Amino acid sequence: MAYGSDLEARLARRVTRAITTFDLIEEGDRVMVGLSGGKDSWALMQILDVLRRRSPVRFSLIAVNVDSGYDGYRHDAIAGACDQRGWEYRIEHTSIGEIMDDVLDADATPCSLCARLRRGVLYRLAADVGATKIALGHHADDFVETLLLNLFFAGSLKAMPARLVSDDRRHVVIRPLVYVAEDEARAYTRACELPVIGCCCPVCGDLSLKRQRIKRLLIDLDREHPGLKQSMLKALGNVAPRHLLDNRLNPPAALRAEAAAVAS
Repeated sequence: MAYGSDLEARLARRVTRAITTFDLIEEGDRVMVGLSGGKDSWALMQILDVLRRRSPVRFSLIAVNVDSGYDGYRHDAIAGACDQRGWEYRIEHTSIGEIMDDVLDADATPCSLCARLRRGVLYRLAADVGATKIALGHHADDFVETLLLNLFFAGSLKAMPARLVSDDRRHVVIRPLVYVAEDEARAYTRACELPVIGCCCPVCGDLSLKRQRIKRLLIDLDREHPGLKQSMLKALGNVAPRHLLDNRLNPPAALRAEAAAVAS
């Protein structure tokens, strides 16, 4: 079975590379895709379905959409697209939108809190649908932007993993689009004629100013130095712990012992 386009073939290669590099999908997995209706989650669902039909590794997919309860949210369009393609899906209606003001900390952004609440719903639903993996649509740009956000504003050197085991060890979160650029995901969703649905939150997009600034910075830098974002992504897998200042990685006593051994 041939791929539908050169773009689809390129995405399939990159997602396959991520799956094999990080052991994201294994024989018999039931993968629950967090389908928000945004371009990235649609691209993820579509390309995983393409790979499922071609792969010698048997796995199944179910799309799960968490409806936060905002007026005007087009969960019907999501259901219609899934029905049209024969995808198994579940739409979970919640009151996340109503409780945001009650639990939002003064220094937190609604987007970050909403993401945490939705993640909790996904964890609960994973058990309900028998999922062994939870797939999220974070792409390569998200990884690089998160690295810089933490570096510039949180004083930490971290991004996000392609495979994450939850703290309680009950769930495995995977990010198969780690090698796929944002513009590729956007183009693929458009080419597949999938309906991009906004979350309908009245403040969505207004409060992630730091991420927007980082995104603009990376666009400017990548224009001046093509391949810069790819180099940063590569750096996340090419860490030199001994050249960092974290004493947990480089205990002073161990360094002194190493220096003494060299001197002798």
